[in-house]
Amino acid sequence: MLMDLTFDEDIKNAPLVIFAHGFKGFKDWGAHNLVAQYFAEKGFRYLKFNFSHNGTTTDHPTEFANLIAFSDNTFSIELQDLETVIDFACGGSGMPGVDGVYLIGHSMGGGISIIKTAEDDRIKKLVTMASISGFRNLWPKEIEAQWRLQGMAYFTNKRTGQQLPLKVGTLLDLDKHPARLDILANAAQIKQPWLIIHGDEDTTVPLAHAKELKAAQPNAFFSIIKGGDHTLGAFQPYLESTLPVPLLEFCRQAIAFFVNSQ
Repeated sequence: MLMDLTFDEDIKNAPLVIFAHGFKGFKDWGAHNLVAQYFAEKGFRYLKFNFSHNGTTTDHPTEFANLIAFSDNTFSIELQDLETVIDFACGGSGMPGVDGVYLIGHSMGGGISIIKTAEDDRIKKLVTMASISGFRNLWPKEIEAQWRLQGMAYFTNKRTGQQLPLKVGTLLDLDKHPARLDILANAAQIKQPWLIIHGDEDTTVPLAHAKELKAAQPNAFFSIIKGGDHTLGAFQPYLESTLPVPLLEFCRQAIAFFVNSQ
């Protein structure tokens, strides 16, 4: 699991933000590095990592070079990955002063982050960005019968056209752990401050998902970013030196939430 930590070494014991990427994503996708730099400039340590089965490798960190690993991924594996990263961060491993973390999750990583926040009180505050409200929303319901029959489904990487395989173990994981993997049920259990942010032009994960999350947890804060798509203006590869306007607004709102919310 590759990870990196962006920080200003002159700011001692800065609060730590952990970022969890989405489906068909990775820690260096798009403008993620610019986001990390922005948070560091505002006084945070920003840790982002690749889920262990996201399909990238240490030699090819921005390509889906290990399709065997990708095909074996499950939501339970990703929850364990996130717990491992939190254990690492809070275990004194070169990051002094970390007794808890702030968590940001994007898309599928948002769903994982919601569940982990309900489970782990080391997470002080949560921000979700374009989060799904249910894992089965990641694919059309009608493919599941054939998926179970054939044992494999394929998901297209729209950017490259690459066919990414996913074994039926993903569905069996949902069958085996229906309560733990129920995002909305876990959302209702969250006690920590939580900010739900979603773009109003998101066609990948529609705004309705954010509204479902807010309905499940009325105490959550809720913000809609005007003109924001699923990645708030970022794309891969992102070669600009400044953040896209919707993503910059996300960063500003997230930082204000981490600094000021109770």
